[in-house]
Amino acid sequence: MKTFNERVYDLLRTVPLGKVTTYKELALAVHTKAYRAVGNAMRCNKDPVAIPCYKVVCSDGFVGNYSSPGGMNKKIMLLKNDGIIVEKNMIRDLERYLYRFR
Repeated sequence: MKTFNERVYDLLRTVPLGKVTTYKELALAVHTKAYRAVGNAMRCNKDPVAIPCYKVVCSDGFVGNYSSPGGMNKKIMLLKNDGIIVEKNMIRDLERYLYRFR
């Protein structure tokens, strides 16, 4: 049986290029309301290349932290490289870029 983190990582790998998801969406997709536990899974991610935790943002569109070297600035750069518009540390038009697991 997979751990909570492994289940979250598996889902995160399915987020398409040019899309983001939220801590809440990931939590709901694994049938929990433990949004902070999803955040902790992102913090514990040891392979940010294979598990693109930079694609996880807050429900209000705030980019949030990034535990890899470079922090939030690196996360914003990666999001912009994916074609996502970020202004003042916020995803502009989050609904346009939001990926929901259904």
